[in-house]
Amino acid sequence: MAAPLRLARTTVFAVVCLGLGAAAHVLGGASVPAPSMAGGLAVAFAAAYAAAGRERSFAVILPLLTALQVFLHVLFSLSHAATPHEMAGHIHSGLVPGLGMLVAHAWAVAMTALWLARGEAALWSLLRRLVIRLLVIWLPLLTTPFSTPLWTAEPRVLRPALLRHVVSRRGPPRVVTA
Repeated sequence: MAAPLRLARTTVFAVVCLGLGAAAHVLGGASVPAPSMAGGLAVAFAAAYAAAGRERSFAVILPLLTALQVFLHVLFSLSHAATPHEMAGHIHSGLVPGLGMLVAHAWAVAMTALWLARGEAALWSLLRRLVIRLLVIWLPLLTTPFSTPLWTAEPRVLRPALLRHVVSRRGPPRVVTA
């Protein structure tokens, strides 16, 4: 696959993964420091680049996104220097999430993985159609010295078709003598 397309797909995955993790962390009541966001983006980019060599399905995207979300959760939780007052307002305390946070993370990861898988399928379908269109356009223009031309200068002579079963019932009725 071409490097620019692979980098674009990798960037989209890494940014969506980081955005999901950071948004969930902020909605949970904590802040996300910029250095941990940069580190999380680098890890998400590296993991996505390794997997972006070809089309990936939901079954591949879901575990990768889940693992990266767990990593980002731990990274953001460890990098956030929270006071006991802030921790009381946060949905979970420390690295052990509560049931509500697990359900929220699982739902967000599943929906995001489904969205990314559908986008991946649409992108690859579009690329396949583009290649087929280009082949349809350019293949007739490519000729070799040994190939026969696709069209001739003179039109074909149309030959009349022979009718196998002809029933002729035109004209006046026959005179029948008895």
